[in-house]
Amino acid sequence: MSDSPNPQSGSPDKEPASEAQAAQNALGNTERAEVATQPDPSASKPEQTPGAKPSLGRLFLDNLWAANTFTVTLLSLVLAIVVGAVLMIISDPDVLSTYSYITSRPSDAINSSWTLVSEAYANLFKGSIFDPEAFSGWLDGANGWQAVLAPISETLTYAAPLVFTGLSVALAFRGGLFNIGAQGQATIGVIMAALAGFLLPLPPGLHLLVAVLAGALGGAIWGFIPGILKARAGAHEVINTIMLNYVATYFLTWLIVQNGVQDPTRTDAISKAVDSSAQLPRLLGDNLRVHTGILLAVLATWAVAWLLNRSTLGFELRAVGANPDAARTAGISVTRTYILIMVFAGILAGLGGSNMVLGSTASALTPLVVAQIGFDGILVALLGRVKPWGVLLAALLFGALQAGGNRMQSYSGISLELVTVLQALIVIFIAAPALVKAIFQLRAARAARLQTSLAKGW
Repeated sequence: MSDSPNPQSGSPDKEPASEAQAAQNALGNTERAEVATQPDPSASKPEQTPGAKPSLGRLFLDNLWAANTFTVTLLSLVLAIVVGAVLMIISDPDVLSTYSYITSRPSDAINSSWTLVSEAYANLFKGSIFDPEAFSGWLDGANGWQAVLAPISETLTYAAPLVFTGLSVALAFRGGLFNIGAQGQATIGVIMAALAGFLLPLPPGLHLLVAVLAGALGGAIWGFIPGILKARAGAHEVINTIMLNYVATYFLTWLIVQNGVQDPTRTDAISKAVDSSAQLPRLLGDNLRVHTGILLAVLATWAVAWLLNRSTLGFELRAVGANPDAARTAGISVTRTYILIMVFAGILAGLGGSNMVLGSTASALTPLVVAQIGFDGILVALLGRVKPWGVLLAALLFGALQAGGNRMQSYSGISLELVTVLQALIVIFIAAPALVKAIFQLRAARAARLQTSLAKGW
């Protein structure tokens, strides 16, 4: 016979535990009260009453100088500009010679360094965003409005293909894949778009649509190959895409000199020109190069953002990127998702490649027609935190550096390679938020967010 517990009798240790807990709570409340009554040494107003909420301006300043994404990105740009200025100084023999007698006449070194750096960065700004001289000339009637919009036109022209390749890399990142093959996918895209542009006799409008779709199809095919190999055979996408980059490059070199593709009036490696009916229309007239490719880039950015954040496929893609095993357990087909990720990434990169031959950058195939937009797309994706709208802003920044770098080289004599160095420095500093935080002594309130994996979307 077992004894049943008495529901009316309490546990023998219940009362002591309650007293201990009450004492601990009382001690904690006392300590918190003492801390609350102590004046805040960082408060700007000593007469601020304890427990009062800080002002909106103070909250803004505190969050502004914290290790958040915006602050780290902005300060990374500042660091890159400072390091770039140092490189300009040490690479100029005339300026560097003034430092040999800096102890006797320091003003010479300071003035010459400031003149060189300020002039270079001023030309970078004038060539990419706004030229005050062109604006005053337009007001005086010395030049037309096209000269005022020329810097913005060049920036948008260079940025359009980078948006597509950046989105290609970012989309694969969000799915847990590292798409190094945007360069090869863009190369196949430019080949297909150009072939459709000068081999198919189609009416205007339809011809452009077919050429754009052909570029997207070429990129999709070149993205499907590493996708199916990853999904079915477990082959690493980095190795596959790197190898496919070489295949696409050498295929382009071989194709250009074939009969029916090479320009019959030329002896060098260049194809026939794309028909005007397949060219992307220019937005600001024939004198400015910006074309409707930038509008397609904005539309693609919105589509990728919607896909990732609003669609079922986007949820599956992000789930697979975060944890493939958990996604498989939840019933998501990881194999199917990997294939779709690479196909969509290839479509975006193919559209970026088609911009290079259907837009105003070039009108025929050459061995260097794609330039480095696929590899630059990796930098754009990293700078944009692998988020669609961040990628768009990063592409605009890289486009501005490229457009302004051309003027900086022409007017200031600064090597165009320095612009590439600036791009690399920006990415390096952004990829190392702890370094930026340590240099500028940023608050660590939100620093943990910057250490999140790229695949999960900073």
